[in-house]
Amino acid sequence: MSTKTVFTTGEAAKICKVSQQTIIRCFDNGTLKGFRVPGSRFRRIPRDQLFAFMKDNGIPTDALESGKRKVLVVDDDEELVELLVDVFDKDGRFDTRVANNGFDAGMMVREFRPDLVVLDVMLPDINGKEVCQRVRQDDSLEAVKIICISGMVEQDKVKDLMDSGADDFMNKPFAVDQLMEKACALLEIESGVS
Repeated sequence: MSTKTVFTTGEAAKICKVSQQTIIRCFDNGTLKGFRVPGSRFRRIPRDQLFAFMKDNGIPTDALESGKRKVLVVDDDEELVELLVDVFDKDGRFDTRVANNGFDAGMMVREFRPDLVVLDVMLPDINGKEVCQRVRQDDSLEAVKIICISGMVEQDKVKDLMDSGADDFMNKPFAVDQLMEKACALLEIESGVS
């Protein structure tokens, strides 16, 4: 299962099961979006663009199935975790894992390399703010988006979290649809919420 985020035209051709010339032609005429490597003629195609291209052209996306966005849900509230995992799984575009405390979260972020972390601020061991800071200190995790969730409402704490690297914040209890919308917005994919 590949977790690459950018593909060469050759790799894209293999995934789409078409010739490399076809991919190059689609790239050059703009039906397949991508970019050129600065200072060279090499074309590169971001995974989400390849995914969209495959969808538009009726090419089965399971070769990209790894095209799922990876979400790590970090919370010690089992019912909430179950609900969130359920919603992400139902959407079909996410591969979801769970951690119940900050220590596991730290380990899993490195191993699983999620695109998004839904992070409870009040964890049994270390607080969410620390988890945010640890993720942000690792340059290789730069692209990870973090949505913090918490039952506490003090605005200064929210600002604190944002300063520590959170991309968004939601107060508990919240509507799961809203969380999905925020998740999709951060990952720049269409929200499946109709």
